Parts: sequence; C-alpha cells; structure tokens
Amino acid sequence: MKDDTTVPEPRAFGERRWWLPSAVVDQLDPDPSGHGRSRRTARDWIVDTCGFLVAVGIGLAAVDSLQESDLPRGLVVADLALGVLACGAVWFRRRWPLGLAVAMIPVGLVSTAAGGAALIALFTLTVHRPFRYVAWVGGLQLALVPVFYRLRPDPDLSYLGVVVFAVLLTLSVIGWGMFVRAKRQLMLSLRDRARRAEAEARLRAEQAQRLAREAIAREMHDVLAHRLTLLSVHAGALEFRPDAPREQVARAAGVIRESAHEALQDLREIIGVLRTGDADDPGGRPQPTLAALDGLVAESREAGMRITLTHEVTDAATVPASVGRTAYRIAQEALTNARKHAPGAETTVTVAGAPGEGLTVCVRNPAPPGEVPHVPGSGQGLIGLTERATLAGGTLACGPTPDGGFEVRAHLPWG
Repeated sequence: MKDDTTVPEPRAFGERRWWLPSAVVDQLDPDPSGHGRSRRTARDWIVDTCGFLVAVGIGLAAVDSLQESDLPRGLVVADLALGVLACGAVWFRRRWPLGLAVAMIPVGLVSTAAGGAALIALFTLTVHRPFRYVAWVGGLQLALVPVFYRLRPDPDLSYLGVVVFAVLLTLSVIGWGMFVRAKRQLMLSLRDRARRAEAEARLRAEQAQRLAREAIAREMHDVLAHRLTLLSVHAGALEFRPDAPREQVARAAGVIRESAHEALQDLREIIGVLRTGDADDPGGRPQPTLAALDGLVAESREAGMRITLTHEVTDAATVPASVGRTAYRIAQEALTNARKHAPGAETTVTVAGAPGEGLTVCVRNPAPPGEVPHVPGSGQGLIGLTERATLAGGTLACGPTPDGGFEVRAHLPWG
C-alpha cells in the first residue's frame, strides 16, 4: 500500500504559479519555519512596476500645481523630495503594507507629490491585511482630506468639488482592494477544497483497499485453517500410532497429501489476489456458498470425522450468496475446531431456515471419547466468525455445553 502524504497541487495552480502573487504562493507552499518569503513572481514585478509608474505619474501631475502655487521655493523642493521618497517606498509595499500605509498619512498631508504613493499604499493595505486595519487607516485618510485641501486649495476646482473627488477616489481604491482580496481568498478556498477532495478520495481508496485485504486475510484463515488442521490431526495420529495398520497409514498419508495440495492451491490464489489488489479476481475459484456444505461434510468424513448433517433448506441455491458464504465459513471453522479439540466425537451439523425467518447454522459436538492430542490454536477463528456474522447482520453464540461438549450457533438474516 502506497504511503504518500504529499497532496498534488491542483493543475489550475501548479502550472501557472509564476503568474500568481507571491502572497498566494506563500499560502500555497508555506515555509515550515515561518521566516521565509517567496521571491517576487513575474506578476509581482509587472504589478509593482505599474504601481510605481502610477505613483510617479500622479506626482508629476502635482508638479504643475506646485509651480502655479505661491508656496516658497523651499517648500516646493521639500514637497518634491518627499514625493520622490514616497514613490521609491512603493517597492517595499509588499513587505510592510501596514507600516507604509501609516507612514503615508503624515507624508501625504504635507506633500502633494506623494498623493499617488499614498493611494498605492492604501490599496496594498486593503489587499494584504484584514478590514479592521483598512478601516482605521482609510478612515483617518478620509478625515484628513478636508484638512489637506483647506491647507492646499486647488486653483482650478472648488473646495467642495475637490474634496468630493478625493473622497470618492479613496473609497474606490479601498473597494478595488477589497475586491482583489476577496478574489484571492476565493482562489485559496478553492485550492483547499481541491486538496481536501483529493485527500478524502485517497483515504477512501486506502480504506477500501484495507477492508478488502482484511476480508482476504479472514478468508485465508478460514480456508487454510481447515486444510492445515487436517494435516496436523493426521500427522499427530501417525506420531501417536506408529504401529497402525498399513491401510490406515496410507489413508492418513493420502489425506495429508491432498490437504497440502489444496492448501497450497488456496494460498496461491490468495497471494495472487493480494498482488493484483483485486478481491474479486475472476481468475480464482468461485467462493463457496451453502450449496457446497455437502462437499465440506463429505471431505471431513473422508478425513475420519463422524458427522451427522441435517440440512432442512430444500433449495440452497435460493439463499443469498453472501449469507450462504457466511454460513459455509461458520460451519467450516466449527468443524475445524471440532476436529482439533474433539477427535472421534460425533459432530452434528444442522442448517435450517426460510426466507423471512433467517438462516440458522448449528454445529455441536459432545465431549471427546478419549485423550485429546495437543493442537495449537489462538482462538482467533471464533472471534473472526463472530465478526463475520455481525457484518452479515446476524449473531453468533458459542460455548461449552452441559455434557462437556461445545456448540456454535449462528443466526443470519435471509431477506
């Protein structure tokens, strides 16, 4: 199973990252240390150059009004010098948006040439910072507009007209910045949704694969435990009865050979399914259902078990495949346990039920007649059967009986 924790970037972002703002790139690939910042992208250079030219253009337009004013030459030179510095500071707007916007408030109040740089700084603040900062800085700039034009009246426009124009221009810059910020947040939210969708799809695929492999593992236990128990029981019989008749030894050897062959074949099929990752491999043998119960009992009888089968289901083919397969596995595991822990005891298998009433499977054996050879077991088989019955919507109960035997009883739904 592949373990890949890196979520691939959606194509809409990965292929055109050079055209994204550096602030968006920082959020797409955040620096784990929290100190690094992305370099300017091609889009950043174009936007910063345009912003610088806009600030310079507005500053040059203010030069004409300064030349027509009656201000002293020293103040005009100082105004232009502050405008040049403000235009140069525009290149640092991405690194310190709040600090630059705050610094532009007093500079814009005393310098006409710095008006364009102040608008660029306000726009940058609106794009890169929450609205509470924009409300304080923008509100202060709007409050100072009447003061500025009272100190620096425009020679061509009336006081009210120029104040209204400046207020509308400031509000337009703020609105444009809020639109750009909302667009970026929408783009990042779409990116997050795409990443979450890909991660959820990968987790669902991994979970489906894990569940399939767990089902295969349970199937492996059910199949191989039956075969290997035959090997263990008959090999133990040969060990404890080395003087057994030749016919009995030959029969035990034949059972061992056949069980080993079947176990290898089943193991080969299961390994093939694991390699292909498909639990429904069409190349494998069909899964057993309730109709195969007679063959299971016959095979166990050939191995030396004494079994009484009471099959009250008239047409096993009408039983749903999933219910029949579960019933078969329950009977198989119960017979395997009876063969291991009660050799020589007559085991009773009862299957009864009808549509709407459910299907009942009962496997019962009395106490073993003689000494029981030690056969290793972990007890996981009964736990697996309980889980299998629960997943099928039924119940399973097992435990010792008053006569010293053991009983496994399961009830499965049959719609």
